[in-house]
Amino acid sequence: MTKDLAEGKPAVSIVVLAYESGPLLAECLASLRAQTFDDFEVLLADNASSDGAPQAAAAADPQIRLIENGANLGFAAGINRAAAAARGRWIALLNPDATAEPDWLERLLAAAAAWPQVRCFASRQLMASDPGRLDGLGDVMTLAGFPYRGGYRRPAPGVLAVGEVFSACGGAMLVDRELFLSLGGFDERFFCYCEDVDFGYRLRLLGEPVLVVPDATVIHVGSASTGGPRSDFAMYYGARNRLWVFLKDTPPALFWLTLPGHALATAVLFLRHWAHGELGAPLRGLTAGLAGMGEILKARRELQSGRRRGSWTIARAMAWNPWALVTRPVVMRRWKPSRSAGP
Repeated sequence: MTKDLAEGKPAVSIVVLAYESGPLLAECLASLRAQTFDDFEVLLADNASSDGAPQAAAAADPQIRLIENGANLGFAAGINRAAAAARGRWIALLNPDATAEPDWLERLLAAAAAWPQVRCFASRQLMASDPGRLDGLGDVMTLAGFPYRGGYRRPAPGVLAVGEVFSACGGAMLVDRELFLSLGGFDERFFCYCEDVDFGYRLRLLGEPVLVVPDATVIHVGSASTGGPRSDFAMYYGARNRLWVFLKDTPPALFWLTLPGHALATAVLFLRHWAHGELGAPLRGLTAGLAGMGEILKARRELQSGRRRGSWTIARAMAWNPWALVTRPVVMRRWKPSRSAGP
């Protein structure tokens, strides 16, 4: 970030979306100032936070480009607005409750140089409360149509090679800006949660691979702005958006084959919510998801008509183990360019 951006466009535009992020935002931005790769700009998008943290950060560092959205647009729309204003060839997304290791960006760009046919990369995310455990190593899609962060809460593995994953978590990812914008960015109907899985699914339908770079590391607090993973907010949008991803993105043959499993997994999850006395929010989310089916099915028809990969190719990239949703293993596959790259 020390480079004079007036000399030309930066290689990377780092986008941080803030909403009531408090002091965690300052820690996030400090980790960006410490990056070993410095040919980047920082776009700080504010979804009308009331804590003043984004404005204070921009005032303290004139190299930060502050984008004030004026309202809480959600993660999807907030990121899209910043991506449209970005100047870099690459867009790096980082959550405001995450801190990047000093070589995070350098490692991602090294992978991009090593694999020029790949245009989207995921990071290793470690839990701030226990850095010895994973917060995620790429996103996984199960055969039942339920996504999860690979390895969530499991012990962090040692040295791993770059591998292919189903999709990248939007909390710490690198994506080609032109590709991101050409696909319309994140689907703003999702507002928050699963918009990154939907984006990754759309990439996969087009034959665009996603690689995870295990030595590109961030430390993630998680759900700092939304009240935690079991908040009403998270459970509402999780229930609604999981349904929308399944309806919108699953290719036809795979859809009908996995529909019973998806229905069963949904029923089991709702029984668990009932047992914990938290049925209200996810039930409202599911109801909202069903109410929005018409628009999502229209989007499905448009998406599936342009896909370049069929059901079997998509199924091979999923987790087939029915216990995966419980155990949440990492699912990485050896990158095979001849099979996965290109349309």
